[in-house]
Amino acid sequence: MSKNTNKRAKSVKRDEPMNGAMKFFLAGCVAELYLLIVQRCYVRADSDLQRIAWYDQYLWVLLGLGLAVLAAGAACSYLWRQDPKKRIIGWGLAGAGAYVAVVSGLVRWNMSTMTLMMVVVPVVILLGILWSLYDRECALSLTVLGTSLIVLWVCRRVISSAFVGIYVKVAVVVYLALLAALVYLTKTGKLGKLLPAKADPLPVLVACGLSMIAIATALVNLTAAYYAMWALAIVVFGLAVYYTVKQL
Repeated sequence: MSKNTNKRAKSVKRDEPMNGAMKFFLAGCVAELYLLIVQRCYVRADSDLQRIAWYDQYLWVLLGLGLAVLAAGAACSYLWRQDPKKRIIGWGLAGAGAYVAVVSGLVRWNMSTMTLMMVVVPVVILLGILWSLYDRECALSLTVLGTSLIVLWVCRRVISSAFVGIYVKVAVVVYLALLAALVYLTKTGKLGKLLPAKADPLPVLVACGLSMIAIATALVNLTAAYYAMWALAIVVFGLAVYYTVKQL
């Protein structure tokens, strides 16, 4: 009887990462579907009247609805703090509400942010699957490189803009500071569960170093940023292949 119980426990433990990856994938598909709906009904509206209606009314409604769901999810998480399963449901509601509110607010503020979000959501889906299935050093290093690729892409598109260029530069400097902090925490082993003591810190340090060089290059020369972006993409592909083979 005890052997069968142990086998079932091991089977459940092995299935947990795959279940987590599937849940993240499905949540990402729903998030991408919401973006497609907003793009179809607002960004690519059939008429100017439909676009004005979305701009003046529907996006505000969605923003308020998202904030309401966020507040309800946070309240439920607090009330269910003694029950881990129910608490996860509460945080899921809060995350969904925050996503709807952020997307609606950003799109109403600037319609061009839709393009960025259409790129960010699939990247987040892939990173979520990585965190569910792969080792921590692999997931963290690829997260750093993937985020840096998005930062480089944004720099190339809007850093020279007269309207949002200064905000992008400030955000890039903050991101560089965060990378420097991550390097320090990795070297001192203070990342806790994010990077356990038994994990290899070298991939994370290399990812941070390459990202900092590439992004600093983008601040100086946008043409060089194009080649830096491709170089980082090749590194991401190589690391992904290496860790996939290693995992198998």
